[in-house]
Amino acid sequence: MALFRFRGTPAPSPTHPPVAPQDQLETFLKGYSIEVMPRTAEKIDDFRLLLPSGTRVYIAHIDGTPIEDMVATARRIADQGFAVMPHFPARIIKDRPTLADWVSRYRDAGVRQGLLLAGGVAQPVGDFHSAMQLLESGVFSGFDRLHVAGHPEGNKDIDPDGSDRMVMAAARWKSAFAERTDARMAMTTQFCFDAAPVIAWVDRLAAEGIALPVHIGVAGPAKLQTLIKFAIACGVGPSLKVLQKRAMDVTKLLVPYEPSEVLRDLAAHKVANPGFGIEQVHFFPLGGIKTNAEWVTQNGGAAGKPARAA
Repeated sequence: MALFRFRGTPAPSPTHPPVAPQDQLETFLKGYSIEVMPRTAEKIDDFRLLLPSGTRVYIAHIDGTPIEDMVATARRIADQGFAVMPHFPARIIKDRPTLADWVSRYRDAGVRQGLLLAGGVAQPVGDFHSAMQLLESGVFSGFDRLHVAGHPEGNKDIDPDGSDRMVMAAARWKSAFAERTDARMAMTTQFCFDAAPVIAWVDRLAAEGIALPVHIGVAGPAKLQTLIKFAIACGVGPSLKVLQKRAMDVTKLLVPYEPSEVLRDLAAHKVANPGFGIEQVHFFPLGGIKTNAEWVTQNGGAAGKPARAA
């Protein structure tokens, strides 16, 4: 897999006219993914009325959620024609037999993809504490895709000193794993609110020789108070200032946040730098799955066209 590298901004020419911002956004949103939980997915009767055909739907596995609920949700969404990617949080998985059992259940439900991550609990319940151990377990043979977590603004649970030393070391290991195996991999990130640190981070990945394509996490439309709460809880760093600045503007305080600015900035950068390493957009629907999907339909043109018209 070739490394992603930045290029200079091309000058407009008669053969390559400027691309309109709306067209840039539509192209950038093509193939987007979205994240659900069993309890939020229960509120959606038919995902085909909201999501484009084949959309990848991640299912977050929160500690305490029974595997039966996860698998039932995966089966229902897969049966509606979507690519399902459940989370495999290492620190809540007891041992290799438990992991193998989960994988077997998901296979029976039509699942062939997984997001492997350490998980949000402080202490492992068993043998696993990292996504790297899950990758090395050998139980995911037959899966089409294995994604791993990315941290554009660092992760203080991994690097308590505020650096990104351990985070980058893990990313290099995962990239090397993808290169020496037949695994189709990508890096799915935490949500961000500002394009600048994202662009700098993707540039850093290229400089470090990390060749995993990036699926950038973006918070969907939601109340500002909701986003600030989740941002603090999830350790979102520099781009949190975007929300704090917005909260100081009384005229915007009661208006729901929309991800238009960050997505348009990233889309424009992708057009100017075709080798830019962001491959897809991944939405965290903090204001609701339906609200998020409808926003993409309204703002992303064909990229948000539902599989089945309402």
